[in-house]
Amino acid sequence: MVKNLFLNNFFRRHKDKLWWFHSSYSLLLGVGVMWLGTKNFTYLRLAVFHIAFIWLTSLALPWLAILQRLPENWRRRLRLLINYFQRNFYQQLLFFILPIYYLSATWGASNMLFVLLLAVSALLATMDIIYDRYLSVNWRMLAVFFAFNLFACINVMLPVVWNFKNSFALRLSALLALVGFASFCFALKGVRIRQRLLLILVAALLLGLVSEIGRPLIPPAPLRLMSSGFGLGIDPENNELRTLLLRLPSGGPFKIHALTAIRAPLGLKDRVGHCWYLNGKLVYASPFIKISGGRTTGFRLWTFRTLKNIAPRSTLRIDVLTEASQLIGRTWLR
Repeated sequence: MVKNLFLNNFFRRHKDKLWWFHSSYSLLLGVGVMWLGTKNFTYLRLAVFHIAFIWLTSLALPWLAILQRLPENWRRRLRLLINYFQRNFYQQLLFFILPIYYLSATWGASNMLFVLLLAVSALLATMDIIYDRYLSVNWRMLAVFFAFNLFACINVMLPVVWNFKNSFALRLSALLALVGFASFCFALKGVRIRQRLLLILVAALLLGLVSEIGRPLIPPAPLRLMSSGFGLGIDPENNELRTLLLRLPSGGPFKIHALTAIRAPLGLKDRVGHCWYLNGKLVYASPFIKISGGRTTGFRLWTFRTLKNIAPRSTLRIDVLTEASQLIGRTWLR
């Protein structure tokens, strides 16, 4: 009896510290899941069950709050238990897909913003106190949090598991995220139908803009640039560059070839192309070429352009883009 009383008093006094300790442990566990995300995509097949649990239990929480058959303290404990499992599933999902998006993003490009938002979302899922006391009890914030993470998970799952093109994956992910957000809105209590419909309309407009106009903001996961280079020719026997260029020559004319290797999972098919920029000005946009994933050395795409009168200290840049205008990577020659 005395021992139980001591433990209860100890837990009450140090409850917050213990939760923060658990959050630190969850963050370290998330780092391990990130390592797994760079090695094997198979885990994404289980993501459907994680998403379904988070979705259904989130919709059930408002009904749990008004369930009179259970005492209030038991309702609170059950809510904390559901939050615990939700946080763990969020952590596993987000820390797994975070390195996949990171490897597909390009430093200095706008799509790094999406990676940053995803990292913040994953970090929030490890913070027990913030999730339990602020996020899970604010229905609108929870709906936005779920919709964003649902979009991020489905967008990378469709190309990896079912080999959908990135453009189609973007649209379908946005649609499912809208359905998820709408389900949260309809579960709201004490909110007028007009307000719910207004929230859903705003979400539909934002997701529509992201899936159509805002595509450059989303990394084309799981596509990523493995290697790139410039040369004055291509060896047709092995598709290797000849006379490698480490600096951009001045004068001209020079027939410069660009070779990029793009990594994609087995079975994935998409269309990619090169955009050539000289001193920031677009000088050539190649036709989009169909690529097939699964090659260990990556799918090699090469284009060439004859450049005349290259001024000293000029800069040549190649953007590797998908047909949906998503940036896979950049390579420079100065």
